[in-house]
Amino acid sequence: MNLKRILLVVLVAATTLPVALPAQSKYFDIAKNLEIFANAYREVNHSYVDQLDPNQLMRRGLDAMLTGLDPFTNYISETDVEGWRIQSDGQYNGVGASGKRMGDYVVVSEIIENSPAHKSGLKVGDVLLSIEGQSAKNRTEQEVQQFLRGFPGTKASIMVQRPGESKEVKITLERGEVIIPNVPHSGLVAENTGYINLTTFTQNAGGNVAEALIRLKEKNPGLKGVILDLRENGGGLLNEAIDLVNVFVPKGELVASTKGKVPEWDISLRTQGPPVDKDIPVVVLVNRHSASASEVTSGALQDLDRAVVMGQLTYGKGLVQNTKDVGYNAKIKLTTAKYYIPSGRCIQAVRYKDGVPVDIPESERAVFKTRNGRTVLDGGGVKPDVALPVDTAEGIVRALLEQDVIFDFATEYTLKHPQIDSIEIFEFTEFDEFVQYVPKHKFQYRTKSEIKLEELKALAEKEHLPLDADLEALERKIQTAKKEELTRYKDRILHEIEQEIVGRYYFQRGKVRKNLVNDPEVKEAVRLLNDRSRYNAILAGR
Repeated sequence: MNLKRILLVVLVAATTLPVALPAQSKYFDIAKNLEIFANAYREVNHSYVDQLDPNQLMRRGLDAMLTGLDPFTNYISETDVEGWRIQSDGQYNGVGASGKRMGDYVVVSEIIENSPAHKSGLKVGDVLLSIEGQSAKNRTEQEVQQFLRGFPGTKASIMVQRPGESKEVKITLERGEVIIPNVPHSGLVAENTGYINLTTFTQNAGGNVAEALIRLKEKNPGLKGVILDLRENGGGLLNEAIDLVNVFVPKGELVASTKGKVPEWDISLRTQGPPVDKDIPVVVLVNRHSASASEVTSGALQDLDRAVVMGQLTYGKGLVQNTKDVGYNAKIKLTTAKYYIPSGRCIQAVRYKDGVPVDIPESERAVFKTRNGRTVLDGGGVKPDVALPVDTAEGIVRALLEQDVIFDFATEYTLKHPQIDSIEIFEFTEFDEFVQYVPKHKFQYRTKSEIKLEELKALAEKEHLPLDADLEALERKIQTAKKEELTRYKDRILHEIEQEIVGRYYFQRGKVRKNLVNDPEVKEAVRLLNDRSRYNAILAGR
């Protein structure tokens, strides 16, 4: 070998060595740690003092490994796959009922309209006693769902205790393909103002919104604006968000791009077809639970100055997940990229506490511009163009919901009322009857003031401070105010009762329609759509 050839070989080796060695070292570390993990797993499973379930042991190990990454990277076991399919497809094989544990048993809490559960006569409030002869006592909601799911055409025999009946009721369910509608309601909410509610970005979400808008325009030729409701919508399929934006913007518009570790996987997603209506004014309603595909949709329409976003700051999930098969019908849902919307911003929240995004100060968020030059910020979610106060059930209202007082009261109400007025006409007016019912339910409620007072009592006793008389007087005032709290929050409690009752007769679509009757955020959206000069000024950044 001549000198030039030797020098060339040495030069090539010198330039490639720094790249090759780290890669080889990383692969060695992976192989070494896999062997260590396998050996540790084998020894713990074999020698630990108590009997262990190998599946649960491995599940805990996988969960612990993935928990350190981000809240959306998860292990999906074979038994979890059906739940994952529901979230992505909006359909599954089963009976179309869900329940929640109350005491020793799971109680049916929701039934999907026209599902096998609905057709069989199963009712919300039924207590599930046994399934196929196996006792359901002390079973979790997940275990009960697992029993009920199965191939279409197969049957399940269940025994329930129905409120108001002394004898147990036997029900035979024939499993089928259950489809959960992602657009439970669309219609007019005011003269010439349309409304479309999208609950999740499952298959054909964009197409269903398009069809809803087409129907609204056909039935109402003078339609002057539309409200797209994405509140409580946790997202779903990214391609459906692209299709939904395409309902309102022309073909060829960039809606989102993804960037990850592997450059070959990076993609740009554009609208593919003609819009249904590229000019009609649009208000998008969002809240703290609008996430992922909801944020792509609302953020893209905001960046393109195609719609006014109204409500509260959204969740802040700008991550793309893909599922990878890991054998034996199990999967890993893995974050592989971040998505970016038309202005170039990523809305991913970069701080989490207990798996929940933490608000990032606006001073720490990078500035981007919409098509019209309006300022928008990255990180931590989509900030609405029109901010509205948060409407949440707090205090005694939350306690009534969490302790199922309103749920059980609605169950008793339906026993006495085989039918109710139409959704929009129905009003619950027996508030005094509900107030009398609450103590019978063994309702327990402690205000934040009571908790703080107990802490103060303990501290005063510890420090030997003579505050007994003062603290007792304060306690009496708190108890007096507490008794008045039911009345103080009467309107919100009535709203929750009406929602629960209407759902028993008219299912999810009924809840959505009833909520519209007195929805302050929808009313604010209507006002904005009727004030075209204000609407245009917001989009122009004036």
